[in-house]
Amino acid sequence: MDCAERDLHGRADHLSSNIFKNTTSLLALGCLLMAVTPGNAQNTGPSGASTLPPVTVDAPVQRAQRPVQPRRDATARGNASRRPAQQTSSSQQPVPSPLVGTAARVNAGTKGFLATRASGATKTDSPLISTPASVAVITREEMDVRRAQSIRDLLRYAPGIYFSNDTDFRFQNVSARGFAVETYLDGLRLQGGPFGAPRVDPYLLERAEVITGPASVLYGAASPGGILNLVSKRPTENPFGEVSLQTGSFDRIQGAFDVGGPVDKDKTLLYRVTGIGLDANTQVDNIGEQRFSIAPAWTWRPDIDTTITFLTSYRQDPKGGAFALLPIQGTLVPGTFGQIPRNFFAGDLNYETLKYKQATAGYEFEHRFDDVFTVRQNLRYLHNELSYVEVQPSGFTTTGAGATLRLVNGRTINRNYFSTNENLDTFAADNQLQAKFNMGPLQHTVLAGLDYQRFDFNNLARFAPTNTLDILAPNYTQNIAVPASTFQNLDQHLSQRGLYIQDEARLGRLTVLGGFRYDWAEGNTLAQNTGVRVLNDDQKPTGRIGAIYNFDNGIAPYVSYSTSFQPTSVGTLLNGQPYKPTTGEQYEGGVKYQPVGTNLLFTAAVYDLKRQNVATVISGPGIPPNTTAQVGEVSSRGFEGSVVGSPLPGLSLRGQYSYLDNRISSPRTSISESGSPTPRCTPLRCGPTTWCKTDLQSASASAAACVTFTRCTRPTPTT
Repeated sequence: MDCAERDLHGRADHLSSNIFKNTTSLLALGCLLMAVTPGNAQNTGPSGASTLPPVTVDAPVQRAQRPVQPRRDATARGNASRRPAQQTSSSQQPVPSPLVGTAARVNAGTKGFLATRASGATKTDSPLISTPASVAVITREEMDVRRAQSIRDLLRYAPGIYFSNDTDFRFQNVSARGFAVETYLDGLRLQGGPFGAPRVDPYLLERAEVITGPASVLYGAASPGGILNLVSKRPTENPFGEVSLQTGSFDRIQGAFDVGGPVDKDKTLLYRVTGIGLDANTQVDNIGEQRFSIAPAWTWRPDIDTTITFLTSYRQDPKGGAFALLPIQGTLVPGTFGQIPRNFFAGDLNYETLKYKQATAGYEFEHRFDDVFTVRQNLRYLHNELSYVEVQPSGFTTTGAGATLRLVNGRTINRNYFSTNENLDTFAADNQLQAKFNMGPLQHTVLAGLDYQRFDFNNLARFAPTNTLDILAPNYTQNIAVPASTFQNLDQHLSQRGLYIQDEARLGRLTVLGGFRYDWAEGNTLAQNTGVRVLNDDQKPTGRIGAIYNFDNGIAPYVSYSTSFQPTSVGTLLNGQPYKPTTGEQYEGGVKYQPVGTNLLFTAAVYDLKRQNVATVISGPGIPPNTTAQVGEVSSRGFEGSVVGSPLPGLSLRGQYSYLDNRISSPRTSISESGSPTPRCTPLRCGPTTWCKTDLQSASASAAACVTFTRCTRPTPTT
């Protein structure tokens, strides 16, 4: 019910990052060519693409080496060599195991399509079967099998997820349980502008974790629908390498590489470099798609108790892809002159560009003091720039109004000029202290944290009606006038601080998960074209409590309660006051079932989710058009069921069924002359979706089969 509203933000200040000015897509292409190193070629092509035969280069066989002993530091190693007697005695004691980062520990429990842990669910390495929450994990193997090319592709078979199947390359909006999903990368939020939302290529990811329902207790300001936590590829101890080349429809050519391994023989320094490049046309004439991404990563382990991983990336999209629209007449319904071809271009050749650049740099630090205490710090800086110009088609020209409304001739399309330049800088940091200890029969994992987010954005947007287009005799080089007036010119600065604490207490087979958080959010938004400034200063506590019991036969029923908090930083109410934060709360009950001795997981959940302070368009005497008021409460009730894993040798599958019923639960009385408020999105019912992969182990070849049954309907809105 939380449909994406795209208010155009904008002021194109000086595009602040000079590092981009001399950078071109040749950098990424060069990296692709340099990456042809020994390794295994992997088929990860898009659906409908023709993948070249894999090429495998085997590394030379190495002689067996003496295992490397873990070490605390160089001093301890030197003292031990001077005291042979003590060394003999200490060798009989258990040697501490080297610290493995949380992300690596979580990924270690993955087998095929099934992941047993998810770092985003609790920010620890707790098993999913013992977590009282709905969590779906899309593993690297599943991404490769399904050849995911976008974030939407990743989530196509996740329970409770809905998104539009349009061809618009500008957005990747996703909803869960009727509300927008917030996107995170490695546990830190990805914030973006209206059109310059941060972009991540699936090839750079190790996994994707969908946590549905309110998650503010660990992440602060977030939608009640849930979060999507993307996990980047990280260096590994084992050397590897792969390179792939793919071709496909619309002159598509795509290359990718992924190489990494240890730098030294002690494996204290690891590296990984992943890159991908794409050049293609699209189904719409005169519109192309180009994107290039590279993501270097390094891990340094100075001793067995410390690890730090540096994660960086750079992305450049010289061509943004297809995003043109066409009128309903001639597409969904018959037109005056028949069907409009799908490849019909309705823009202008001189005003059709979408260029995007993005760079990130950060690290993940983890240090283990002893068997009880561990400290972590995750940090990332992101900068992006967007330049977008388009002559946008709309509907056919009409005459009359109401009952007399009709097309003028059914061949002339109205169009609008739109342009925007966006400049964004974000900073995020999450500091964590974890303690594992026992108190009598209770086993505790306590997590305390302090996080901070900073968002600095400006843009400049122009919008105005412009020349029409005759679809029977199109002129694509008309004299288009650039609007002199500014449509929007925003200068926005947002920040958020949060303190949180969480306790996972286990008593035998019973696990109780509870947490509390308090947030401070501040905003300063100046519309420079109107002189209107909006100041926000919001504070809000959130929390969650849940319990799950793991029976011996693999069944684990659970219940949970959680709340959410999300500031609304743009816009004011009719009385001139800023919007209040939206809040949410959810009751959920479900069951998880992992048959003993199998690589299979079944889940089922029912929930009752409410969101308060919903902005609703109102009308009436003396009320300006498109005025909004926070008068509503939207409720979302539904059922989600899923199965994922390998029921038989050589067979992997993922299936889900979702039923969603969203309603306006308050107010039920009329608030305007036109009656009760109408939701911007109507309820959604979805049938099952299933993906299967079969390996023919008895033959030298393998086959993949996909069986998909999907039925989504939008009934009449209910209030």
